[in-house]
Amino acid sequence: MSARAALRSIPRVPLLAGLGLLLFTLFVTDGFGLLGRADASPHGAPLRMRDFRFEDRADGAIVARDAASNAEVEVFDPGTNGFVRGALRAMSRPRRQADTGRDVPFRLAVWRDGRVTLEDPVTSRTVELNAFGETNKDVFLKLLLIEGSK
Repeated sequence: MSARAALRSIPRVPLLAGLGLLLFTLFVTDGFGLLGRADASPHGAPLRMRDFRFEDRADGAIVARDAASNAEVEVFDPGTNGFVRGALRAMSRPRRQADTGRDVPFRLAVWRDGRVTLEDPVTSRTVELNAFGETNKDVFLKLLLIEGSK
């Protein structure tokens, strides 16, 4: 019986070493969260940020409006800008499912490191648009650079 018990027990030194490695890994990968600094952005403040409302028109176009002034910034004609349509549909779906936040604008930002992000303040979801290629990112980046209304 003692030989069987010896085979089933785990040696203490490797067990403690493995546990230590696990705790070290958790600390390294989520150290800021454990220290209470999870909300600190490692990228600093955005270079430029703007809030937009996107409206569907009866003819199938999508109108991008500046949330502060309600000025029309860009019109995406029907059958064009498939990436914009897909991204907005994906970001809007959780809002529709929860039936909340229809009037809350989306936040578009460009960062010091060149990233362009689209954020939904209602769901706290952020999409890094650079991941979808320069052409797709540039369509959204253009919205940040357009001044006034069309």
